[in-house]
Amino acid sequence: MKIERTPLDGVLVLTPARFGDSRGFFSEAWNRRRMTEAGLDIDFVQDNHSLSAEAGTVRGLHYQSPPHAQAKLVRCGRGRLFDVAVDIRRGSPTFGQWFGAELSFDNGRQMLIPEGFLHGFVTREPETEIIYKCSDYYAPECDGAVRFDDADIGIDWGLGDATPILSDKDAAAPAFADFGSPFEWKG
Repeated sequence: MKIERTPLDGVLVLTPARFGDSRGFFSEAWNRRRMTEAGLDIDFVQDNHSLSAEAGTVRGLHYQSPPHAQAKLVRCGRGRLFDVAVDIRRGSPTFGQWFGAELSFDNGRQMLIPEGFLHGFVTREPETEIIYKCSDYYAPECDGAVRFDDADIGIDWGLGDATPILSDKDAAAPAFADFGSPFEWKG
């Protein structure tokens, strides 16, 4: 597995090897022993799978606060998406900065997003599936969001003039300036 570091400490892009023949391919998307050997000792407890019917669907920017904060390992099961992490650890040298990567069925890339980051994505193709592992169970009382198009963060979602497709929750999410992060950087 190829592991790429990003400008945001802890956010990684993982590309599992694919072994193919005339039938298709096989890929080991997660192997706890190999990841632990690489310094990634994360206990994933829940797998989530969502489908976005239309290109231009934005989901995020989401987080789950302590005591149920979540690390996520995100991959694209079908289609193509642009996946984003934003550092929200107070005191971090990269607080408020973002990193994004294209994840697709074709490229097989995954993004590891630790606790203390907002997460969101935009679909680039219709019928795009996202599959992700979480390190804690969903806890509605800890669920939160920040506005995806907040100018203080400045994410380039690649939407051009297209109107994004949003949930009511995401459309009503607060601005980054009004958000009090529950996370602290531990240096």
